[in-house]
Amino acid sequence: MLSIFLVRPGCTDFDEQKRIKGSLDIPLSPTGADEVRRVVDDLSGRRLDGIYCSPCLSAVQTATALATGRDTKVKSLDRLRNLDHGLWHGKLIEEMRVGQPKVYRQWQDHPETIRPPEGETLSEAEARISKAFRKIFRKHRSGAVAVVIGDPLASLAARMLTQTDLGDLWKSECDHGSWELLEVESRQKALTR
Repeated sequence: MLSIFLVRPGCTDFDEQKRIKGSLDIPLSPTGADEVRRVVDDLSGRRLDGIYCSPCLSAVQTATALATGRDTKVKSLDRLRNLDHGLWHGKLIEEMRVGQPKVYRQWQDHPETIRPPEGETLSEAEARISKAFRKIFRKHRSGAVAVVIGDPLASLAARMLTQTDLGDLWKSECDHGSWELLEVESRQKALTR
């Protein structure tokens, strides 16, 4: 069995403004740095055999803080970059709700049917992160690893690994500075959807 600590990076200025960050490369805000300190404290007594992260700055900063004082290096994987929201990047979530109510509702109810303009679909993102997790599973058959990725990709990864519901991706876009433990027994079963 492999324990995966799925860590959401601390917040950025875009998160605080409730903007769609997606795959943009934005540093932690002061509030985000405080959130990261809490996550590091929460996980300080946990053994981690590996720390993997998205290449975005807030995820790298979070993973680096998590690795401090441990005999574990951070490995940034491009396949763990957050969902590409294309032309939605930088827009306020409220702006989407008011200006494009049908698209907003469709993303809420059936996100698998949406491709943001010049962005990627959930199925494309899932295929990409599935390859990243297969790489992690080949290296770590048991033990514990941390995977630091932002939402909505973190929610997509949790669904893929645990076969649970995806939830509200508009809400998850604002989730940050937290962690959850996923126990994965069967690597093959976890990655087949």
